[in-house]
Amino acid sequence: MQPKAHLLIVDDEANTLASLSRAFRLAGHEATVCDNAAKALELAKSQRFDLILSDVVMPGKDGLSLLEELKTQGVAAPVVMMSGQAHIEMAVRATRLGALDFLEKPISTDKLLLTLENVLKLQRLESENRQLRQRLGKHQIVWQGEAMRRVMAQLERVAASETRVCILGETGTGKELVARTIHDRSSRAGGPFITLNCAAVPAELIESELFGHEKGSFTGAAGRHIGKFEQADGGTIFLDEIGDMPLAMQAKLLRVLEEGEIERIGGDKPVAVDVRVLVATHRDLESRVREEKFRQDLFHRIYVFPLVLPPLRERSEDIPALVEHFAAQVCAQNGWKPVPFSTEAMEALKAHPWPGNVRELRNMVERLMLLATDGQVDLATVQLALPKTMAGATLAATAQAASPLADRVQSFEREVILAELKRSHHNVSLAAKSLGLERSHLYKKAEQLGIDLRAIRREQGPQD
Repeated sequence: MQPKAHLLIVDDEANTLASLSRAFRLAGHEATVCDNAAKALELAKSQRFDLILSDVVMPGKDGLSLLEELKTQGVAAPVVMMSGQAHIEMAVRATRLGALDFLEKPISTDKLLLTLENVLKLQRLESENRQLRQRLGKHQIVWQGEAMRRVMAQLERVAASETRVCILGETGTGKELVARTIHDRSSRAGGPFITLNCAAVPAELIESELFGHEKGSFTGAAGRHIGKFEQADGGTIFLDEIGDMPLAMQAKLLRVLEEGEIERIGGDKPVAVDVRVLVATHRDLESRVREEKFRQDLFHRIYVFPLVLPPLRERSEDIPALVEHFAAQVCAQNGWKPVPFSTEAMEALKAHPWPGNVRELRNMVERLMLLATDGQVDLATVQLALPKTMAGATLAATAQAASPLADRVQSFEREVILAELKRSHHNVSLAAKSLGLERSHLYKKAEQLGIDLRAIRREQGPQD
């Protein structure tokens, strides 16, 4: 019979260690024991435990300090504290530091086994919740057409390797979802999947986010911070929008990729990490290299296997499956009854160019289900949700028929943004949400198209 659970018991009293470990082993569990916090920390970092049971009062580093370090080091095992000198302040502090429970010595065998049973039940519930989220398709790639069939065939081949993948595609095409799928289908699936959006972190903070820092290494560093690379040890790190990473940081990332080790800010020794690196960008990295905005040596390190995601307008055959998938998600999340989409409504959705790609479609499906009448989403519902944008597409196709392709695309994007701004009464946040864009991305796109959002807001008065 296999052990039901693996425990780590930490106590400086040999008799306590012997009695507790014997009680758990008689119940069919496996117990590892140690008599000090330093050794316990090393064991917890090198092995997987279902529960850590620690005394509070011990010579040298006490149990509360051990608890704090376990959480700082990212040890996921639940921790139960125990003490023969317990008082309410101690219990409160232990709980605030992340202890699952606090037991007062002497502890009966029945109480210990009940505590362990509750921990295992909680872990089972968490596992079931993860499986439920997967069944709902939160991290599922939905497709049925040829364009995505080619992508998925490439994904399957590269997932089984340790090859670095550079995922390319427009905003909203699902680059993070593809990265997560590569991780889930790799030999690292049991390890962590850690993400960082390089464009969303200020330049002065990105090194700390990636590599961590030691206490007191700079103003405001009140304690040790474990960076993304250490958090991803044994798993995968996904660096989104790698094309926007500052040049100075690119040099430091290159060293990590070459050496397989990081150094925390303020640290005095390197830390080895075993991490698969996946990156993504909506930018043309080769152009960035020519413009000297991206290091050529780093480009060659990350651009081992480029995986190009088609925009939604080039995979319209996938839209019915995506609509069905998102509609099921929305119903499950809100407790709604299913709402069918008419054939005419689906054809209208397939004809829309979707500048915000799959992310925009997801938001539109939820909006259409809220607007639906007579128990279905029909063509009138779609026209209600997209009257201006669809009209803008028609005008752009007619008036710009003789223009170069790039000019037509820009003209259409301009029409879409202006129409959405008008529909949202010039509320930039609402317009961005409707288009499936981040607010900052809408500002950048508008600037590229010659739309002065700030001037519009001044004329209309503050709306958001």
